[in-house]
Amino acid sequence: MTGIGAKALRTRWFVRSPIPLFKAGLGFLFGRRLLLLQHTGRKSGEPRYVALEKVDRPAKDRIIIASGFGEKAQWYRNLQTDPNCRVWIGFDRARPATARTLSREESAEVLLRYRHDHPKAYAQLAGVIEESTGLGIDDIPYVELQLS
Repeated sequence: MTGIGAKALRTRWFVRSPIPLFKAGLGFLFGRRLLLLQHTGRKSGEPRYVALEKVDRPAKDRIIIASGFGEKAQWYRNLQTDPNCRVWIGFDRARPATARTLSREESAEVLLRYRHDHPKAYAQLAGVIEESTGLGIDDIPYVELQLS
C-alpha cells in the first residue's frame, strides 16, 4: 500500500484535485482530516494553494501539518518567507492563520500523540514519506497553523 501512496504523492493532478472542491465550498466532504492551505509565492507574490493532511489539532484554533517533502516543499518555503496564510477545513473557509515551524521537541511530542492515537495511520504515513522522499517521519518539519 505504501507504494501506491508514494506514487500518488508524486502525481501532480492527484494531489491538486481537492483544491477546486475546497474553493467551491465543498471542503466538508473531506471531513476535518484534509485542509486547503493558501500561501503566498515567495517570488511571485501570487496566492498558491496546496491540499494537506492534518496531523493534529490540539486546539480549535491550532492545526499541525507536516511537510512530507521536507524543507524543499514549495508551500513550506513560502511560509518561511511569509507566515500569513488562509486555511479551509471542514465547513471553515479561508480562515486567516499564521504559520510557525515547530521545534524538534514539539514535533516529537506531536508524533508521539499521533503514533499513540492512530498507530495504523502512523505506520502508513511513515512508510509513504520514507518511500516518497527518503526522509524519516521524525526528520520532516512540522508546522503549526494558528487560526485567527
